[in-house]
Amino acid sequence: MKRVFIDGSAGTTGLRIRERLAARKDIELIALPEALRKDISARRDALNRADIAFLCLPDAAAIEAVALVDNPNTALIDTSTAHRTAPGWVYGFAELPGQREKIAPSKRIANPGCHASGFVALIAPLVHAGLLKPDSLLCCTSLTGYSGGGKKMIADYEAEGRSPLLDAPRQYGLSQSHKHLPEMQALCGLAHAPAFMPIVADFYSGMEVTVPVFAGQLKGSMEDVRAVYREYYRGPVVRFVEDDAEGGFLSAAARAGLDDMTVTVAGNDERLLLVSRFDNLGKGASGAAIQNMNLLMGADETEGLVLESHG
Repeated sequence: MKRVFIDGSAGTTGLRIRERLAARKDIELIALPEALRKDISARRDALNRADIAFLCLPDAAAIEAVALVDNPNTALIDTSTAHRTAPGWVYGFAELPGQREKIAPSKRIANPGCHASGFVALIAPLVHAGLLKPDSLLCCTSLTGYSGGGKKMIADYEAEGRSPLLDAPRQYGLSQSHKHLPEMQALCGLAHAPAFMPIVADFYSGMEVTVPVFAGQLKGSMEDVRAVYREYYRGPVVRFVEDDAEGGFLSAAARAGLDDMTVTVAGNDERLLLVSRFDNLGKGASGAAIQNMNLLMGADETEGLVLESHG
């Protein structure tokens, strides 16, 4: 029986993690009374009593929380951006080669960003296999449901009399300084961050990340790309799918409510579209956090995850 504490359980990701853990029989959830939820002394005690603690906090608060932990046996899973490229922290995308083995004994795990998860899943294997040069200049478009913006954005989209501008997709991150870019570059071993175009639209959850690539950028063919993905992504959480389209369309809501991710290749021999689809609240947030917790516990990594059955 593992003791688990969620620091920041009132936020979108923290709430989802708490809901998932409520049904678990193999953990004891440490909960603070509402009056003590932000009390430093109470949080310090809870963090140091926990075998595993989730940090569902803004970056600065997550850094402060780490400083409160002096129990060497407490493992932290940080869902903020603060430690994703920090020394001593393991990046919590289990499907990268050897990453499960790094996560399992670690005491410091950085849960990946939602947009970054889709990009890393597509590009890291191709750089590792030598099909893409590390100095490649790439673009990335990511469509997301509005729940990825947290409580305020959810309230804005679900408010009566909201702005009509919310009826259409909205591009953001216009300064090319989105907080996920450092991990997208670092985890893929790229010399340059991609030109990144995140777009939020009027649906609750789901994510579709697309990286277009010209054949001349590749040291190989479309089939070589597919072969790499087949080798990397055999499940149970991330799967390569030969044809993932719905009658010529790819919906960003296709994996909504699920914790898996599909990876596919579309296009032709001249221009390829590399596409990953998942739920920004699932494999893009709380689902990945639970998967990482399972690996820490030595449990089945899919315990508590919602996965689509494939026979």
